[in-house]
Amino acid sequence: MSITRADKAATLRALHVPGDPLVLPNIWDAASARIVESAGFPVVATGSAAVAPVLGYADGEGTPPGEMLAAVARIASAVGVPVTADVERGYGLPPGELVERLCATEAVGCNIEDSDPVTGAMIDAGEQADFLAGVRAAAIAAGSDLVVNARVDSFLHGSGTPEERLADAIERGRRYLSAGADCVYPIFVSDPGTIRTLVEELGAPVNVLFRPGVPSIAELAELGVARVSFGHGLHTATQDFTARMVAAIKTGRSPYPPQEA
Repeated sequence: MSITRADKAATLRALHVPGDPLVLPNIWDAASARIVESAGFPVVATGSAAVAPVLGYADGEGTPPGEMLAAVARIASAVGVPVTADVERGYGLPPGELVERLCATEAVGCNIEDSDPVTGAMIDAGEQADFLAGVRAAAIAAGSDLVVNARVDSFLHGSGTPEERLADAIERGRRYLSAGADCVYPIFVSDPGTIRTLVEELGAPVNVLFRPGVPSIAELAELGVARVSFGHGLHTATQDFTARMVAAIKTGRSPYPPQEA
């Protein structure tokens, strides 16, 4: 029996469990998506900062929406698990068109950020809430469920003291949840106490970006986190490894590790 789009969306949403987080090693193409699926992960997630350079563009909505969404469609067709796509701030598309084109890729989830992808300026919280409400309404009208991960950039592009950034993240997160978001993604938060406060104050699934300096996945689980992303970290590491192999070849050395006798 084939798994329907509704089944995949329900599976993705149900996997957002505080204290037992959904772990997402973000990928950039069909091949990397298959690796993640083969390793036993129940969901595949794209990362725009990884997909964009693979397609020849800069992150920050430098990729034409048609090309980004075509890449998402290829990824979704390559795996059998639910796919959630990083669509930055929607590539300038109105909510209805964004939802229609995203659903056509067979992705059942998306990340939407609340800062300007080009300038980094924070979007007005009310404006962003209206955009998210439009996305939710369009999904309902289309009869297509969509799991929305609302990125909050207060710790990345916000201003003020750490306490003020935390307060801004909480306010934005609450507004986005009220607008129909399923999960809040305060990107670049790393302090354990701050993460715990966000989890407690929002009372909804919280996504943390895993990177150096962030608590371990086990510790994030203890803090009540429901989703852990790796962003473009794996792609960056892969590119660095390739660069080292190419440098070895350039100097006449083998890029491969020695073989045991």
